[in-house]
Amino acid sequence: MNDHTTESVMLDKFASDLNLEIVYTGRGVITLSSMSVERPGLQLAGFFNYFDSRRIMVLGLSEYEYIRSFPMDERREKLSRLFAYGEIPCIILSRDLPASPELMEAVRTASCPLFRSPKVTTDLMSDLYIYLNRALAPSMTEHGVLMEVFGVGMLLTGKSGVGKSETAMELIKRGHRLIADDSVIIKEIANELHGSAPEIIRYFMELRGIGIINVKSMYGSGSVLNEKKIELVIQLENWQQGKEYDRVGDTAAYAEYLGVKIPKLIIPVSPGRNLAIIIEVAARNFRLKSMGYDASQELITRSIGR
Repeated sequence: MNDHTTESVMLDKFASDLNLEIVYTGRGVITLSSMSVERPGLQLAGFFNYFDSRRIMVLGLSEYEYIRSFPMDERREKLSRLFAYGEIPCIILSRDLPASPELMEAVRTASCPLFRSPKVTTDLMSDLYIYLNRALAPSMTEHGVLMEVFGVGMLLTGKSGVGKSETAMELIKRGHRLIADDSVIIKEIANELHGSAPEIIRYFMELRGIGIINVKSMYGSGSVLNEKKIELVIQLENWQQGKEYDRVGDTAAYAEYLGVKIPKLIIPVSPGRNLAIIIEVAARNFRLKSMGYDASQELITRSIGR
């Protein structure tokens, strides 16, 4: 489990994710370790108390024009002092501002990546906060299959061989979408759980007796998603003789990941059970409960009324 740790992002991916132009590649990688973004106006004025060099730096119009108001030697000195306090992950120019000669000299000396964005400074910083919140969110990996069924993010868990991938395959055939098979990366973002697949196995699925298949290539782009909020956990387990399973649906159970609890259902697996249909019903029933309707409570109310 990672708790706001360091994340390294390749330059091209960082630029693509945020629609940035690469002006100077520098060290070729962006090291992210802070969710905050810095506009270094105070630092350029000489105040370095509470300055954190781990933050991404954004130069907006006000900082840009402030630097330009000084003679060349003072510009060089101010920028040099900014880079002397530590390794800055990168600098981004907003509003398509041109990279001045003294800024290019400073980033080359520090080997600091430099980007440019067409967005105004406030919009750019908003994008960065959202991006950093996701990139540095607490995370863990869970063995299971993540599916979207009728819009509900459902995490299928259970021991190996219980039928998770086969059930997922039937759900895909019925028009639902796969997010991750076998290994699910779970991130806690704003007290919600979001799941995705590791990049190397994204869209791939293992079926015993057949081998590895690419779901996107086989069923089309509409059969997969890159990420989904996890709303319900379905734990599949082999039917155990004598074990009492919930038959009414009035017993609340929860799974907890990264300190966040989400509803959980335990579905017994036995020969002849159509698990795909049961999971579809579970998704529809979850939606109804989310809208305030509970069939078990209605039945109890009717029974008492009689």
